[in-house]
Amino acid sequence: MEQKRQQTSIPENAYRELRPGEEYTPLMPASAKPKEVTPYSVGMGLLMAIVFSAAAAYLGLKVGQVFEAAIPIAIIAVGVGNLTGRRNMLGQNVIIQSIGASSGVIVAGAIFTLPALYILGLDARFYQVFLSSLFGGILGIVLLIPFRKYFVKQMHGKYPFPEATATTEVLVSGEKGGNQAKLLAAAGLTGGLYDFVVGTFGLWTESVSTRICEWGAAAADKFKVVFGINTSAALLGLGYIIGLKYALIITAGSCLVWFIVVPLVGSFAQSIDPAGLTALLGVTNEAILADPQSIFTPENLYQFIGKPLGIGGIAMAGLIGIVRQSSIIKQAVGLAVKELGGGKKQVETSVRTQRDLTMKLILTILVATLATTFLFFQFGVLHNWMQSVVAIAIVFVIAFLFTTVAANAIAIVGSNPVSGMTLMTLILSSLVLVSVGLSGPSGMTAALVIGGVVCTALSMAGGFITDLKIGYWLGTTPRKQEGWKFLGTFVAAATVAGVMIILNKTYGFGADSVLVAPQANAMAAVIQPLMSGGTTPWTLYCCGAVLALVLTAVGVPTLPFALGMFIPMSLNAPLVVGGLVAWFVSSRSKDEGLNKARMDRGTLIASGFIAGGALMGVVSAILKFAGAEWKLTEWAASNGAEWLGLAMYVVLIGYFGWHTLRARKEE
Repeated sequence: MEQKRQQTSIPENAYRELRPGEEYTPLMPASAKPKEVTPYSVGMGLLMAIVFSAAAAYLGLKVGQVFEAAIPIAIIAVGVGNLTGRRNMLGQNVIIQSIGASSGVIVAGAIFTLPALYILGLDARFYQVFLSSLFGGILGIVLLIPFRKYFVKQMHGKYPFPEATATTEVLVSGEKGGNQAKLLAAAGLTGGLYDFVVGTFGLWTESVSTRICEWGAAAADKFKVVFGINTSAALLGLGYIIGLKYALIITAGSCLVWFIVVPLVGSFAQSIDPAGLTALLGVTNEAILADPQSIFTPENLYQFIGKPLGIGGIAMAGLIGIVRQSSIIKQAVGLAVKELGGGKKQVETSVRTQRDLTMKLILTILVATLATTFLFFQFGVLHNWMQSVVAIAIVFVIAFLFTTVAANAIAIVGSNPVSGMTLMTLILSSLVLVSVGLSGPSGMTAALVIGGVVCTALSMAGGFITDLKIGYWLGTTPRKQEGWKFLGTFVAAATVAGVMIILNKTYGFGADSVLVAPQANAMAAVIQPLMSGGTTPWTLYCCGAVLALVLTAVGVPTLPFALGMFIPMSLNAPLVVGGLVAWFVSSRSKDEGLNKARMDRGTLIASGFIAGGALMGVVSAILKFAGAEWKLTEWAASNGAEWLGLAMYVVLIGYFGWHTLRARKEE
């Protein structure tokens, strides 16, 4: 029976809202007893955590982006299982993916903040990097678990969960084999090679903008209007899974910034003192300070005006979400209190596929983690009891409140605005710490370590909800995913701390280094004036917050809109293209059955694009780490490469649509 279950496709109601009275039955139903935690699955998961932590740390410190590890780990898990002739591996592969995926989220939490310690010339030791990553990761796990049922079950079909969808398709197709596996492999190969050629050889550009034409360059210089689009296959697939509705809302946020705010400010370029504007915005970029007039490029105006608006919008959207989900938070807290007396009995009577760690155990781990983090702050960072109390209060309140925001962001767009929320955390932490008498180098160290803990907690919360959604769709035991996630977090935190110290000693971090660490540089630039006296764009943060309130009042989903303001236009516009492909293929026929077959086939192809892009991102990272420089730099910077990139993107879209429309109802 279990064998038969595991050979069926994902249920047709997996990705849509359930009808009244309808229940979702996962691939491995609650009555099944699949193999999940075995020496093989745990060992393989830990190996993936180590390898991907090192690769993601290097790439993230070099280009400021961390590739999502869940999908390539799922591909490797399926591939190794097939090569070694293992059967009924679905449950074990989910555990491998869940443990191994700790790497990406821990790396994101660490490299966005902690390299700033080195950049600012502060003392940073192994235990500080390791413990801040470890404690943040554990907090993210325990604070998310009470919300698991809300996000993965109660909101079934209401959120697209793009990364979870792609990973699930990989695991199911790998287990099932046959035509679906071949289709996924072909799409993965196509998308992977497409992105690999761009990233490694630069045969065409990854991003195309209106500057490619003379009129576009003139519009950018004179009117500060520029439009850009990233041509990667992975983002095209991501847009397909997100769907046209959310893609349009996200990109609307980008349009507001790039087509209204930036041109409006740029129109006053002749009447505004650029030096005064850079001082008002708190710009610390040395190149701009040397040439203040350069602040008026569209890209710089977005960086120093658009992004702060987005940060303010994200913060307010988070607060609105907290208020709206207060009943869910209250329910989780109430459940915690209730289970203190009877948690064990409830675990024994609940169905396997809805069985979490007991709330009593979660609270115990939470209290122990907060207590240990407090001691870490006191004896390892601050050496002041009052300041340590303030620090642990900041960590708990922000991490607790914004856990649902991080999970929401991942569920909607597959991208966690953790850097924006961390930036706000650093600003608030710095203000509070200054008010209790902490400033200068010791204050910067404290604020960055606090930011590292919070950043990792929010990164883990966003990443872990993906793992739990995959488990929900497939029918694994949540308690096993949750329990073994702690071990993956420990291994990933230790790996990241060691790799970061080695890379700092080998290369160093900063603008003059091979490892630029752009996110950490931005954090350092923000925190330095706060701790030593400087300017913070509070007006822009407040404007973004007010805009979020207005959007909420008129019924526009605030978080995706604010994410669009914060994330560059070039990364949001492809989501609309993918959403348009999804709309086109699913509405072309009058036969709803055929439309659904096409939509499902497109989901598999889109998952392949995402998977191939993610896997080739790992390959590119390894090649760069090995010192392979094969990029045709001069050609990649030319207009010809940009025109070729646009042409190849059109071909890719055509291939995507054509391949999807080949679906038949019997599939």
